[in-house]
Amino acid sequence: MEIFWYILIATVLAVFFILDGYDFGTGIIHLFFAKKEKDKEVIAKSAGLFWDSNEVWLVAAGGMLFMAFPTFYASVFSGFYLPLILVLWLIIFRAIGLELRGQFKFQMWKDIWDKSFGVSSLLLALFFGIALGNIVRGVNLGGVDNGISVHEGHYFFLPLWNSSFSPLSEHPGVIDWFTIIIGLISVVTLAIHGANWVILKTNSSINNKLKSVIFKLNIALTILTVFSLFVWQIVNPNSLDNFILKPYLIVFPVIYLTGLIGLFFIKKIKKDSNAFVLSTLLIVGGITSSLASLFPVILPSVNDTHEPLTIYNTAASDYSLSVALYWGIIGFILLFIYMIIQKRLMKGKVDHMDYGH
Repeated sequence: MEIFWYILIATVLAVFFILDGYDFGTGIIHLFFAKKEKDKEVIAKSAGLFWDSNEVWLVAAGGMLFMAFPTFYASVFSGFYLPLILVLWLIIFRAIGLELRGQFKFQMWKDIWDKSFGVSSLLLALFFGIALGNIVRGVNLGGVDNGISVHEGHYFFLPLWNSSFSPLSEHPGVIDWFTIIIGLISVVTLAIHGANWVILKTNSSINNKLKSVIFKLNIALTILTVFSLFVWQIVNPNSLDNFILKPYLIVFPVIYLTGLIGLFFIKKIKKDSNAFVLSTLLIVGGITSSLASLFPVILPSVNDTHEPLTIYNTAASDYSLSVALYWGIIGFILLFIYMIIQKRLMKGKVDHMDYGH
């Protein structure tokens, strides 16, 4: 049951980053490339019509994590308290940026909320990438200092950064040079995904320009990916062991590489949906490759005093997991019905759709 719920939660998180990921990316594109008011309006609309339904998947993932792996949930929600609060505020300002920009026709009013939408989206993409960097790097479980454990083995607390800004420190912070690299990969990946979404869902005047932007961003992503693999070996020399011991896990990096290589042909791709599928493969491949490299660990420990958190030592009882399965099925049926209806109502270009202000 632990493996089942692990796969299910990983799938829900992947769906969230695919769906809300294009909202983050749309905000980044809006911030840097939308200059004309018509483009700003329609690009904001391509995110605004979907953001609230997309975030349902994050709520679902959080609920399932609390139910299936309560020890892990308690550990990360206390340990990552500061960045989680920042993420909460960024989600709020991204949403109100979208919802308030059209309330008045004053240009200064629109500019304020456009910046709120764009900057919040950029920082959300960065912080979610930093969060993944913290997961693959590990944390100081138990708050061990000079070999002495200050807290229980599953507890930790991270400052936003430490004086050394190093992931190799005994007491690492949330932000260091390694997690920043992973954060930048997240920003570039979601910017590509958002650009593909804008091209797919709008008739914006910058759509042709965005294909050149995607090509350049893909070059940057390739360089960052190769560099991250190198520094990952410095931070965690055993990071690729799972792929050597279980060769079938190579399928996940292959998914990522398929999207990465395919996007180099963005200017030749005629069907916009195909480009969106390729950037989706980037997200799915990146997340699954990271999780596969750790499995069954879900939060490594940077000290030798405490064992890492795994799907086995943080899971609820078998009875709880089995009972939750029935409620989970009901919840998923409702979630999929909601998503299917919304996507059908919003299919096609959104240029002339009413945002409903």
